[in-house]
Amino acid sequence: MKNLNPMEVELKLALAPAGPAALTQHPHLASYPARKQSLTNTYFDTPQGDLAKARIALRLRQVDGQVLQTVKTAGQGGGGLSQRQEWEWQVPDHELDLVALADLLPFQGQLSSVLHALAPQLSTDFTRRSWQLTDGLVNPGAIGQRSHIELVLDEGEIISGGYRTPIREAELELKDGDPEALWALALTLSEQVPLRPSDSSKASRGNALSNQHWPLPEAHSPAEWLHRATLALDAYHDSQQASFLSDAQQALATLADHPALDADARVYAQALPGGLDAHGQPSTAYGNAALALAHRLAYQTELR
Repeated sequence: MKNLNPMEVELKLALAPAGPAALTQHPHLASYPARKQSLTNTYFDTPQGDLAKARIALRLRQVDGQVLQTVKTAGQGGGGLSQRQEWEWQVPDHELDLVALADLLPFQGQLSSVLHALAPQLSTDFTRRSWQLTDGLVNPGAIGQRSHIELVLDEGEIISGGYRTPIREAELELKDGDPEALWALALTLSEQVPLRPSDSSKASRGNALSNQHWPLPEAHSPAEWLHRATLALDAYHDSQQASFLSDAQQALATLADHPALDADARVYAQALPGGLDAHGQPSTAYGNAALALAHRLAYQTELR
């Protein structure tokens, strides 16, 4: 059965090396049991990368004795927050269900002609710990609001084109309620967990790793400069090319002096350049300021 409500709203966070331990020991998670799973994922594309060019991810995931086929479109958002379409259904074995795939909207146009050429291109293998969080834990102090967020912690690696890179990230997915609950929970966690927003999916990271190519977008507005800095940090940690860390620092410096920032946003932005260590890893101050700034910029965008 395909997911009949295919809009996914999530906040992705990259963790510093000390982040996983700090997250699992966070007092807000103490009374919630964690589910632990091993996930093996194979991503498919054509040899020419037609799905990657269309910013679509297609994978088969083996978990708990089942094989799930998933399609995800490109996320819209920034500062770690994304909204994207997702379809997922169980398949009998580790073979693509091309018939059901052809029925999905993303494959109704030009991509309908490439289904026969789809083949495995990269894999992501990781251990996932997940928590189902509700109500006051999600949005401390909120009254009369009910939200359900799935918090997952993924640790493993991406293998693509003969290259490998670690996976060490958390994702907050809104299952029910207001997206504001995602920001509230992320900000609470960032007070004790060294983390930062990430704008790169596992699939996009794998594609960039295989091609050894990490393009950065042009930037003009504060939100665009924050997005550029975030992508540059993602690229640095996967490529280990020092130029990307320099790109991130330059973007953060430009952001801190941007004339379009209001007073509160400027305080957050000015805390960012000094919040990364020499290895590009975030302090808790960096993560908290980056999330607060991303939240404020997203709110200002909604008001326009």
